[in-house]
Amino acid sequence: MVTLNRIYTKTGDSGETGLGDGSRISKASGRVAAIGAVDETNSAIGIARLDAEGDGDAMLARIQNDLFDLGADLCAPEDGRKAPTSDKRGRLRIAEAQVERLEREIDAMNAKLAPLTSFVLPGGTALAAHLHLARAITRRAEAAMVALAQDETINDAALRYINRLSDHLFVMARTANDGGMGDVLWMPGENR
Repeated sequence: MVTLNRIYTKTGDSGETGLGDGSRISKASGRVAAIGAVDETNSAIGIARLDAEGDGDAMLARIQNDLFDLGADLCAPEDGRKAPTSDKRGRLRIAEAQVERLEREIDAMNAKLAPLTSFVLPGGTALAAHLHLARAITRRAEAAMVALAQDETINDAALRYINRLSDHLFVMARTANDGGMGDVLWMPGENR
């Protein structure tokens, strides 16, 4: 567990930050951009949870915890320093089981929805709108992670997780819109 006695350390004042393996990198690096986009995704989900209840809130709570796991995964480069020998589990990485859980939840929610007849615009209920915003931010986080993966090795399960998460949030938004009945549908060229 992490203990934070002081919030500011002044070690980042020169534009660098420390990673989980003890190395230091520029705050303008692709890795820090990916970590920041994942953090922003988590923050948007926190806003969505203000309107969520029951099973939906529980799913979002699990996702928020997973996103901290994802941040820890990204914070410790695959080819970086090894975990201390006292830590028998090694570095925290997103596991395939977390991806599979998202897939099961997506399938369960989607089975109750009417098939789509058009693209869905972000909106409907407050919860659906917030979930769509979180989904859009998730897609940016995924793009940042893909860009990072072009230059450095990252956990394949982490990439699958962030890809499934945008799908999960989309299906969850439809669920929040009265099982899709309240979806706001795109009307191509309607305002020409």
